[in-house]
Amino acid sequence: MEDFSLRPLVLVPLAVLAAPVWAQDASPVEAAPAEGSPAENGGDDVLTDSETGEEIRAIGDEILVVATRIKGQVEAPQAPLLVLDEADISSYGAASLSELLEQLSPQTGSGRGRGSGQPVVLLNGRRISGFREIRDLPPEAIRRMEILPEEVALRYGYPANQRVVNFILKDNFASRTVAVEYEPSTHGGTADSEIEAGLVTISGQKRFHLNGRINDTTALTEAERDIVQTERNTPTVAGDPDPAAFRTLVDASRKYALNGTWSTAIGEGADAAAFTINGALTRSDSRSFNGLDTIALTGPSGATERRSLPDPLLRKSRSTSFESGLVFNRPLGAWQFTATADGSYGDTRTTVDQPRDAVALAALVNAAAAGTLAPGGPLPTLAPGITDRARSQDYGLNSLATLSGTAFRLPAGEASLTVKAGYSYTRSDNSDTRSTADLSFDRSNASTGINLGVPLTSRRNGVLGAVGDLSLNLSAGISHLSDFGTLKDWSAGLTWAPTEKLSLQASYLVDEAAPSLNQLGNPTLISSNVVVYDFTRGETALVTVVNGGNPDLVREKQRDWKLSANWELPFLKSSNLVVEYFRNRSTDVTQDFPLLTPAIEAAFPGRVVRDAVGQLVAIDRRPVTFSEVKSSRIRWGFNVSGTIGKPQPQRRDGFMGMGGPGGPRGAGAPGGGGRPGGGMGRGPGGGGPRGMGPGGPGGPGGQPGNGQGRWNLSVFHKVELTNTVLIAPGGPVLDLLDGSALSAGGVARHGLEMEGGVFHKGVGLRLNGNWSAPVTVRSTGAPGSTDLRFGSLLKLNLRAFVNFDQQKKIVDDVPFLKGVRLSLKVDNLLDSRQRVTDQTGAVPLSYQLDYRDPKGRVVGIDFRKMF
Repeated sequence: MEDFSLRPLVLVPLAVLAAPVWAQDASPVEAAPAEGSPAENGGDDVLTDSETGEEIRAIGDEILVVATRIKGQVEAPQAPLLVLDEADISSYGAASLSELLEQLSPQTGSGRGRGSGQPVVLLNGRRISGFREIRDLPPEAIRRMEILPEEVALRYGYPANQRVVNFILKDNFASRTVAVEYEPSTHGGTADSEIEAGLVTISGQKRFHLNGRINDTTALTEAERDIVQTERNTPTVAGDPDPAAFRTLVDASRKYALNGTWSTAIGEGADAAAFTINGALTRSDSRSFNGLDTIALTGPSGATERRSLPDPLLRKSRSTSFESGLVFNRPLGAWQFTATADGSYGDTRTTVDQPRDAVALAALVNAAAAGTLAPGGPLPTLAPGITDRARSQDYGLNSLATLSGTAFRLPAGEASLTVKAGYSYTRSDNSDTRSTADLSFDRSNASTGINLGVPLTSRRNGVLGAVGDLSLNLSAGISHLSDFGTLKDWSAGLTWAPTEKLSLQASYLVDEAAPSLNQLGNPTLISSNVVVYDFTRGETALVTVVNGGNPDLVREKQRDWKLSANWELPFLKSSNLVVEYFRNRSTDVTQDFPLLTPAIEAAFPGRVVRDAVGQLVAIDRRPVTFSEVKSSRIRWGFNVSGTIGKPQPQRRDGFMGMGGPGGPRGAGAPGGGGRPGGGMGRGPGGGGPRGMGPGGPGGPGGQPGNGQGRWNLSVFHKVELTNTVLIAPGGPVLDLLDGSALSAGGVARHGLEMEGGVFHKGVGLRLNGNWSAPVTVRSTGAPGSTDLRFGSLLKLNLRAFVNFDQQKKIVDDVPFLKGVRLSLKVDNLLDSRQRVTDQTGAVPLSYQLDYRDPKGRVVGIDFRKMF
């Protein structure tokens, strides 16, 4: 019943979108004047493009407006989903670009395929070697940020399954930053801490950035959360060690990271090239406990005592990685050439203690049965079990070259062309004490592809202008893998803007993919005493789990449909509505071993071991292949933003406009907060203004812009329409929306994401959260089995911060606070944890609240000072 109550919401975006096609456009966007206004040209309806020098003519009674274009904007027919200027970015209070992207996850996430990772990230409209290159930059260095739909990724040589984020740097910026963060759980027992320092210098195309960071997490044990133990894991003799004190819910870990980037120009003028080099070194250590050996001893009288033995089962891991990237950009006449290369090396070493020898434990059992050992008395010292060791060394090299420009001109505009060629090499060397021989996998991949964008109609150029702007996008690619042969991909899409405020898109994508080398060849690791819920028996068990690679995996083929609409709402300033429909069908899908339901156990009987009485003993969780996965979903939501207070004249002091070493901050774009993208870009079929007015250079200092505050709100609703899995040809079909599950918690039919906040006079408040609907996972109905109900879950995260640079009186009294931002954050504000119950209303031991979320509410304080 709870599912049906939300289904009418699916119709809301469809009903709203019916209006704008018939509505007239709103008033023109404010724009900077172009060269040669009609008055200057003697009343002619002709303007000269200040960038290209070409004449632009109005058609009929049109009013011609040309906005100033910011260097580094993305030129594409697809309108941006969201644009943030300097003041908007400041309102998020983020410490780095990675933190900013995390806060913007509702806007940057994609529903395409079976889920996506990080978006494609550009810098000044160009490719970079990887997000690592800019992830630690302070947001104060950014002049403008654009979030664009997945189809734009094709223009940069990427597949259309990730959204695109473009950061535009300030021309001049310099800062030194130190930051300290401490985040304990309000329930105690564990805390995260971080120390970070960074140096940034930007001067035109020259850029230097160095960042160092140390992260530390303290361990949390089951004893610190009063986890109820299973009967088989609870000793009955006083004085025996408590297994709960030696089972970790949160691993102890420490991470050291150093990341540096240097970029410079080669040559001068419009034909100057740019070269960038990036390097990062990371070292991570973790330590956890898997409990104690336990044994049941029964004496001649039949009395049984359950004993726990000393020496916890320890698991340790150490990872060391080095990554390096190179980027070369150069204009070749009207074309842009970009080449990137990224190399990596990773070394992971793991040790896992195993239980004591079964023969030695059996000797204790026999001695107790014979009466020579008292079940509740002192136990002899037994040698600890063996320690398994595993090592994985991964090598990677990825390179990609793209050439982009205008292929030809049509009456409707320029046809854009991107040609790409790439080569990658990966190798994984794995060894472990369980295998008789070392395993080594390597793969080379030579690829090439093409993307063509063709304008079909254009309001600006008077080609079927009544239709609006219509463009066609085609792409195709081919890859040859040394171990999987030839893989192909292609896509086709249409973008239609019937008005400047509405953009409609339809695209179809076909892609073939091979399993990763890690999925194929990771070393085998065996972990003992892992808590697992046994659906068949309706009980919690401590089992042995096998992890590693599966060399028998096969290639996957994906087919995706996407229909979307992006509408700037004419009745609400600085707002837009986004509606997206996704349909995916994939065959031969590689996935980690799923939740052990009866259906999964029946499909993979060789992966499960039970003892003579049917109790679960071991699970092999190495990856598997599903025959077919099909899903469809609708995702819709809105972004709305605005300003607080009246514009203030720019002042010369450091609190309203002056930067630090980077020079004056500049006014930024006037007006409202985070905006939808506005009209179309300058790509094929583009008919709107080229972008917002220019901002200015920057450095650390006060609130950017005109002194107004900012507020914004984004809310997105996701509805899963279908989600099924065919395990094997002719086998059962699992409906993940009707009782089946592949993961703990199943698939919720409905989900909500939101983020919003206010920022004024240096004080900000941010709130983000997500909600998921309840899910029921069905059992077999056999005696002893039971359904599980995963309740709905609402999680809210709060962040409050103050920029002391905008608190002049306080800084005058305490000069040390100049450049300081102090933040208070509360993750999981409501201390919400998903409640899981069986058919009797009881909580299974393996689904206790502290297993689901050991930390609960976390309160953190973050001190950052920028010089």
